[in-house]
Amino acid sequence: MRGTPPGVRTLSDYRREWLVKDVVAGVVLTTLLVPQGMAYAELAGLPPITGLYTSVLCLLAYAVFGPSRILVLGPDSSLGPMIAATILPLIAADGDPERAVALASVLALMVGAITLLAGVAKLGFIADLISKPTMIGYMNGLALTILIGQLPKLFGFSTDADGLIGEVADFASGVADGKTVPAAVTVGSLGIVLVLVLQRWLPKIPAVLVMVLLAMGASALFDLDDHGVRLVGELPQGLPPLTMPDIRFDDLAPLSVGALGIALVSLADTISNASAFAARSGQEVRGSEEMVAIGSANLAAGLFQGFPVSTSGSRTAVAERAGARTQLTGIVGALLIVLMLVLVPGLFRSLPQPALAAVVITASLSLADGAGTRRLWQQRKAEFLLCIAAFLGVALLGVLAGIAVAVGLSILNVFRRAWWPYNAVLGRVPGVEGYHDIRSYPDAEQLPGLVIHRFDAPLFFANAKSFRGEVLRLARGEPPPRWILIAAEPVTDVDTTAADVLEDLDRTLNELGINLVFAELKDPVRRKVERYELTRTIDPGHFFPTVEAAVAAFREETGTDAEWTPGPR
Repeated sequence: MRGTPPGVRTLSDYRREWLVKDVVAGVVLTTLLVPQGMAYAELAGLPPITGLYTSVLCLLAYAVFGPSRILVLGPDSSLGPMIAATILPLIAADGDPERAVALASVLALMVGAITLLAGVAKLGFIADLISKPTMIGYMNGLALTILIGQLPKLFGFSTDADGLIGEVADFASGVADGKTVPAAVTVGSLGIVLVLVLQRWLPKIPAVLVMVLLAMGASALFDLDDHGVRLVGELPQGLPPLTMPDIRFDDLAPLSVGALGIALVSLADTISNASAFAARSGQEVRGSEEMVAIGSANLAAGLFQGFPVSTSGSRTAVAERAGARTQLTGIVGALLIVLMLVLVPGLFRSLPQPALAAVVITASLSLADGAGTRRLWQQRKAEFLLCIAAFLGVALLGVLAGIAVAVGLSILNVFRRAWWPYNAVLGRVPGVEGYHDIRSYPDAEQLPGLVIHRFDAPLFFANAKSFRGEVLRLARGEPPPRWILIAAEPVTDVDTTAADVLEDLDRTLNELGINLVFAELKDPVRRKVERYELTRTIDPGHFFPTVEAAVAAFREETGTDAEWTPGPR
């Protein structure tokens, strides 16, 4: 039924045989949701309990509005540093946790509103603003930022530094000053090794849960708190009430900037994960519905002391491997977290903070894409440089500035390709239909007096002079051509600036005794040419439906019976 939330539509055709699989998958998923939720909350500069509140609300909201049957939303390692970078500068020097939660909740509401409106307006293309090379660079920089930021916690102390270089300096200074807590380093380091080993060699075992349980056991057995190791402590009992966060008016502007960046990353992450898992299950990706769903999830989290969320590829993979069939898996996970908070809120009181740092560090390692970076270096140096620039943007300027750098670089890369597009002289290749680039076919044949030129981009203000320069270069060839034929099939647009340049170019060529001729110009572009009144200077008879027709007209007009000759001009 139209207008029915996707989760309700799924419920209408739910199969009884899915129930056991969904419940089991929900139990398995919860073992990952709890420690990661708390760890990513601390990564965002918030109390651990807010990660559990966020997990519950976003899972329930996505179960109602989410179009994917198994996609899992929740606190995310890629968003944590962005949330922290947005709210921490707004918090007073004493680091008031209540104010931090209020700011994060408003941030979630803003992200929810942005993504919800974008979904209603069907603006799914916004997620394409970051190209893959710049996203790889951004994620590599984010992984390094997270890793460095968690090292002090892993070593048992804290720093007040801002920025990657400052954090490295403060961490080194702390180690040099003897602030390291040996027990904390031991717990955290062993936790990292254990998670990585289990994920590598025994992927079906919940590595994070095993590490967390062992860390809690070690805490009780060795009294780690007496050895200087910080523990999570008792969590508040129950769920928070519906809350409208109270912040200052002057907080809205900086929160809005952060919300835009977070929404963009969240949408890109959601669409890419939805596409990957939909391809496995044969589902279609409904981008606008995904945006509405993630917006709803963020709104729900923001109204119950939560923070912005995104999809998680790792948690979705866990649910999939555990046999999840529908979003009932997420509902089961949410209910189990609620039961834990209501009945046993002290369950994780003895969890060492370095263990949470280990969870975050192992997650950050999964964000880095070394193989993708090497592939860019091997396949396309220009895109490798974009990747490195995005990486440096995050590492040196911070995560919020880094996302702006990534988006800016992606847009500039598109503009660069349109500004300096590929162009080629074409020739006839015996035995191959059509006309082809003489750089690819050095022995391609050309007709004396005729140059066939292809310009692979729309003609607009930024590249019109580049087009003009290339055509004039061809006009200065020896012997000079009589016709320069533009194979215009790739020219999808001509703006007014380009029209003026074409008019001037045609006059210049006419003075040299050269005709400017077009073939395969698309009908919408041809109508624009006529509307610009270019046919006042360019002969209306010099527009041909095909290159072959133009070549035949060239022979007829010039009266040439010359043969096609091999070799480039």
